[in-house]
Amino acid sequence: QVTLVESGGGPVQAGGSLKLSCSASRSTFTRCELDGCRQAPGKEREWVGKISSAPRSAGTTTYADSVKCQFTIYRDNAKNTAYLRMNYLKIEATAVYYCRACGFMWGQGTQVNVSS
Repeated sequence: QVTLVESGGGPVQAGGSLKLSCSASRSTFTRCELDGCRQAPGKEREWVGKISSAPRSAGTTTYADSVKCQFTIYRDNAKNTAYLRMNYLKIEATAVYYCRACGFMWGQGTQVNVSS
């Protein structure tokens, strides 16, 4: 069984920052690219970025145009954990954020609420 554990969500003021975490088993973490996705109420799930599998290095990242220069994905291989750092948060960033491994294995999600 594959389990992805997410944390770090919560309330935040517009313009503020949050760091979300996604932890996986060593085998999953090392072999899978990791995606960040979000789903706002009444909206379709949206991809925000990804980081490549990187057992020995920091990996390479790609971001959706909507969050470029605002969100950063990085990974700590020693902890089998990836992070999504979200800066300059806007109200429309309110959503449940998910981690996805190898394109189809999903975490439980963590809620982010951005208020004015």
